[in-house]
Amino acid sequence: MASVAVSKDSLESDSDIHITLEDQQKINRFARHNAKYEELRDDLKNKKADLQNLEDASDDLLLVEDESAPIPFVVGEVFVHFNMEETKEKLEEAKNKVNKDIEAIDAECTNIKAMMSDLKTQLYAKFGNSINLEAEEE
Repeated sequence: MASVAVSKDSLESDSDIHITLEDQQKINRFARHNAKYEELRDDLKNKKADLQNLEDASDDLLLVEDESAPIPFVVGEVFVHFNMEETKEKLEEAKNKVNKDIEAIDAECTNIKAMMSDLKTQLYAKFGNSINLEAEEE
């Protein structure tokens, strides 16, 4: 997560830099965008894990010997038994939905990243080294 910090010592030693209401709003907007971006990255990671699980389930269906046996499929919080063909269809539907979700999250991440980049440019132009908007290393 990026930290947003304005060094008070740096600001006091350099009398040319003053934080205006507009500057504070930009800093706050950057912090909100950054929090949303981190949340979306977590969502994206979870969606990709879900997609991998669906891919694994599709691969496991290829190993089923008795195609007439009912196959349990999670719907909400319960298992519903479907035949092989219905299960394959449900898996494809679920994969398509997750792929669409991933595309939407990627697009939103790109949009937020662009807004953050613009704010970062403006804030660094005004505050220089007195502000830190870079992501912390974990």
